[in-house]
Amino acid sequence: MSVFMDLNIISSNDKNRLQSIIETAAHLSYSTVAINYVIEPQQKKPEIPKPQSVSDIFDKFPIVQGKSSPIKVLNRLTIVASDASHFRPTNEYKNFDLVAVYPKTEKLFHCLYVFPHLSQAACMTFDVDIICIAVTEKQPFHFKRAPVNGAIDRGVFFEICYAAAIRDNIMRRYTISNAFVLMELCKGKNIIVSSGAERPLELRGPYDIANLGLVFSLSDGDAKAAVSTNCRSVLLHGETRATAFGVVHTMKKPQTPEKQEEETPAPKKAKIELV
Repeated sequence: MSVFMDLNIISSNDKNRLQSIIETAAHLSYSTVAINYVIEPQQKKPEIPKPQSVSDIFDKFPIVQGKSSPIKVLNRLTIVASDASHFRPTNEYKNFDLVAVYPKTEKLFHCLYVFPHLSQAACMTFDVDIICIAVTEKQPFHFKRAPVNGAIDRGVFFEICYAAAIRDNIMRRYTISNAFVLMELCKGKNIIVSSGAERPLELRGPYDIANLGLVFSLSDGDAKAAVSTNCRSVLLHGETRATAFGVVHTMKKPQTPEKQEEETPAPKKAKIELV
C-alpha cells in the first residue's frame, strides 16, 4: 500500500485550525505532513523562528485512514529569496526537518543550481531539499534545462502547490502554465505536489492530486509518485543533509567452521571424508 504525504501545510498561530488541517489530512489517508514556516527576508540576516514542537499540537495524534498508525508531523522552513544573502544556513535551520527555497530571480535560480559548490556572491551553496515554483503569479523568468538538470542530479525536488488554484481562477491558470513549462524540461522527474493549504477545505485526497498531476502533463506513474515515493525521497534527502553524508557500508559476515560444515551438501561432505 502506498504511503501518501503532503509536505506543505502552512503554519498558523491558530492551534485549532492547525489541528483541523492535520486531522483532515489523516482522514484523507496522508501518513505524513509537514508544517511549513515561510520566511521572506527583508534584510541580509533574517530572523528564523523556532518551530512549534509537534508534540504540543496534539496530546494524541489522529490515526491515518486505512492504517493503524498515527499521522507523522514534521517541520519545514521555506526561504523566499530575492538575493543570495537571504539564504545563510545557521544553527536555527537544524530545528527543521526539511528546508526549501523559493528563488524569486533568474540569477538565483540559474546560477545556484548549476554551480552549487561555488561560494561567490551570486553562487552561494543552497543546500536545500525542495525548490518551490511560483503558483500565484506568472513565472518571473524562464526555466533553463541546465539548472533544472543540475538540481535533479543533486537529488533536489521541485514543488508545485495546488491550494492557490482552488482559491482563484487566475492563479489556477498560473499554476497549470508554470507546471507545464517545468515539465517540458524535467520530464516529470523529481516533482512533488503539495497543498500549501491554509484551511482544511483546501486539502484534496492523494488520488485526486494524482489526477491533477495528469493536468500538469505528468504521466500516470509520475503523478502518483509526486504524492508518495518522491516525497519519501525528499525526507531521505533531508535526513542526509542534516547528517552531512548519507553513506552506508556493508560487508559480508565471515562464517564459522561449524556453520560452513552444516551448510556443506551431504554428497560433497561424504567425498571429502573419503579423501
